[in-house]
Amino acid sequence: MFGQLMHRKFSVAALATLAFLVSASAFAITADPKLADPAQEARAVALSRELRCLVCQNQSIEDSNATLAQDLRIIVRERIAAGESDQQVKQFIVARYGDWVLLNPPFNARTILLWTGPALLLFVALGGMGLYYRRSKREIAVAAPVAPLSSDEQKRLGQLLKDGG
Repeated sequence: MFGQLMHRKFSVAALATLAFLVSASAFAITADPKLADPAQEARAVALSRELRCLVCQNQSIEDSNATLAQDLRIIVRERIAAGESDQQVKQFIVARYGDWVLLNPPFNARTILLWTGPALLLFVALGGMGLYYRRSKREIAVAAPVAPLSSDEQKRLGQLLKDGG
């Protein structure tokens, strides 16, 4: 009885594993049509590594399996096959999606905040920390000096404590 139960559990686990392995192929990246010329294909791959996936945001379209990234890889290959230069392909993509589609955007008036933003945030954070530290130090210094009680105050305190308040 126990052997049959273990055999049944094993076969269910084996079937579940097999179903998982078969279905995992459905999530694989679909292969883009490759260019016949190896030099053009190499250009397409290199160019795709310079373009940002707009869905994933921190991956190139070459590394992403998003549908938009796949569409952009196809556009890159079609334009290269049509004889356009790398710069022309980039200009076409940037015209549609903006400078942000480039993994290494150019330094210009539109992207200045993109390039200087992290440094500005660092300076603001350091300035805020400096102000906080300075204020907390000043508050401690103001609260620290306490004058001792005079003899009259000590007598009055002693009397209040004897009387119970």
